Amino acid sequence: MIDTHRIEGKTQEIASLLVPMNGNSLLIPNVTVAEIVPVSQVTPVLRSPDWYLGTCRWREQTVPLLAYEVLNGDEKPFVNARSRFAVLNTTGMNDSLPFIAVLTQGLPRLARVTDDEIGKRDDIDNKEFELMHISWAGEEAVIPNIPKMESFFLEYLRNNQR
Repeated sequence: MIDTHRIEGKTQEIASLLVPMNGNSLLIPNVTVAEIVPVSQVTPVLRSPDWYLGTCRWREQTVPLLAYEVLNGDEKPFVNARSRFAVLNTTGMNDSLPFIAVLTQGLPRLARVTDDEIGKRDDIDNKEFELMHISWAGEEAVIPNIPKMESFFLEYLRNNQR
């Protein structure tokens, strides 16, 4: 997900966001984040799994809201005064799903990532929707597997269409 390139001996920075979640932060490239928006009305979906919190409205579109933590087998996050929706661009596997959203636990911080500052954490096993655990500038974070989240949600929709 995070790709760095050497250009004329210099390390290219990847503008990213550190997005606070329950128990950790996600490191997501800026180009993947469509927008961070205040929490608004969530419309529940009947008989949906715990990880599917419902849908939210964003820019006159209905966007599925997922609980990243629950997808990975952790506790369901709660909405608090600092919570936001992180609307993420999908990879385009299906034109009917241009965005997904995740519930965050605060405002993200800008992170300018270079390959000199980032290191893979081999001492932590990845959960199902985690691409990689990393250390960056003295902080710990997780790079989420957004394509897997997208395909998992699309599979859920295919199996539950009535």
